[in-house]
Amino acid sequence: MAEPIIEFKNFSFKYRAQEEPTVTDINLKIYPGEKILIAGPSGSGKSTLAHCINGLIPGSFTGDITGTLTVAGLNPAEAGVFGMAKKVGTVLQDTDGQFIGLTVAEDLAFALENEALPQKEIFEKVDRAAELVHVENLLKSSPMELSGGQKQRVSLGGVMVDNVDILLFDEPLANLDPATGKRTIELIDEILHQNNVTVVIIEHRLEDVLWRDVDRIVVVGDGKIVADEAPDQLLCSNVLEEQGIREPLYISAIRHAGCTISPEDRPQHIASMNIEPYKSAVQRWFSAVPPKQKKPRTDTVLTVNDLSFSYDGSRDVLTDVSFSIEKGEMVSIVGKNGAGKSTLASLICGFYTPTRGTILLNGKDISPFSVRERGESIGFVMQSPNQMISKPMLMEEVGLGLTVRGVPEEEVRTRVKKTLKICGLYPYRNWPVGALSFGQKKRVSIASILVMEPEILILDEPTAGQDFRHYTEIMEFLKELNRTLGLTILMITHDMHLMLEYTDRALVLCDGVLMADTAPAAVLTDENVAEKAFLKKTSLYDLAKKCDIDDTEEFTDRFIEYERTLRQKEKGIE
Repeated sequence: MAEPIIEFKNFSFKYRAQEEPTVTDINLKIYPGEKILIAGPSGSGKSTLAHCINGLIPGSFTGDITGTLTVAGLNPAEAGVFGMAKKVGTVLQDTDGQFIGLTVAEDLAFALENEALPQKEIFEKVDRAAELVHVENLLKSSPMELSGGQKQRVSLGGVMVDNVDILLFDEPLANLDPATGKRTIELIDEILHQNNVTVVIIEHRLEDVLWRDVDRIVVVGDGKIVADEAPDQLLCSNVLEEQGIREPLYISAIRHAGCTISPEDRPQHIASMNIEPYKSAVQRWFSAVPPKQKKPRTDTVLTVNDLSFSYDGSRDVLTDVSFSIEKGEMVSIVGKNGAGKSTLASLICGFYTPTRGTILLNGKDISPFSVRERGESIGFVMQSPNQMISKPMLMEEVGLGLTVRGVPEEEVRTRVKKTLKICGLYPYRNWPVGALSFGQKKRVSIASILVMEPEILILDEPTAGQDFRHYTEIMEFLKELNRTLGLTILMITHDMHLMLEYTDRALVLCDGVLMADTAPAAVLTDENVAEKAFLKKTSLYDLAKKCDIDDTEEFTDRFIEYERTLRQKEKGIE
């Protein structure tokens, strides 16, 4: 048998500033050519393991190491970040943080230029890497002008120019639309087989990664490996649920029907899974679950009429978009990267001025209102927390908006503490923001807007980078605000389960045009809409079809309502 390309032996690591180890007694072998998915809740130690593999620990993050780690025959602690970069190519969650060059070609060539290779060889390697990740037509483009999926490909190309042995992905799907995420997984799989590399993926979106085969799923919990199994085995256990990791939706639906899933039925993929042993139980469950109750109509709070916008004056990014939002609605805005979702939110908040059209708040035209005036009623949480954070300390950051508005200091502290408790950030109240993880910074940016108590809250990818527990905490908190205060919430999202589970309606944008305004389940059971808008049909659709249930929309709605009822019972809400 081949020697492992990555091997942890009784490995532990404690960051210098911490009292306890972040990862403890890790024993893990990864073999050449394997594709491994590492999953676990935030803070479990996943990213720490990644930093150990690529040499960032101890090269950039110092601390105490016990045990041994070997990666491609090297000790990362001795080889350092530069030495490990020859063996391990890392693609980060935040692709913008990886770009160096002014053009795609320059960015791909960066590592080669550092090695002072002959220009001819650099050109040849850049062309080969660009073809490998399908960006050969983008070489003259600026990386910052690309879509999320294109940026991901360029980042991947940037590490492939060195012919690395290991590809390490840190949440590669966090900022991608469903269809682009699907294609990213396909590309990773293609490169794996063409180049005989070893792939390690750290990701919360487990079902999306399982679109293509993985050899093993390594589950990390509280700094230890709690499971290391083939997907078919792991999906039949309770490990994911116990660790707060969202299992594939079709797996949950079959369990709700009272079934015990067998590994022999190959549950890794719904397309190839043997459904026959579970079909009748799923059909009975579907018949027994009551239909979703429709919400009563309320007054209109936001109206968008014939809205159009162009950045350059020649090509519309949005064209004649019209819709109305009722008070207390939770609405998702979905579509592929670059469809105009964030632009629409920016127009509503007053960051840009429409080319044509009007926006009404409670029936009043808000075009004369400044950004600050709109901010009194409309709160906006941006996709990247780094774009919002301006204060060094967490308490200062969350209270900044109140302080600027002249709210008394004691009231600021009271409201900030209350919001931090709700958002799960209270234990970090005295921390510098720079010491927080990406997911924690995301919650800080949400808290800084929630503390303002807006009438309408717009969130751009509120759950990107969050594990299932924190995702659920944030979304349940938003749902509670919606339920108790009547807060109107609009969410730009790539998370189709979020759209299904938490929103009443979906606005689907495609190339700047509103192509659908309907129930979320209707969107994800319409193959035409899903394909054009770069969405992905839910696996509940495929399960319903395989169980001979024709009303896939109703099946999806009942599943969501059933899970919502379970959560309410757990919280004691009737």
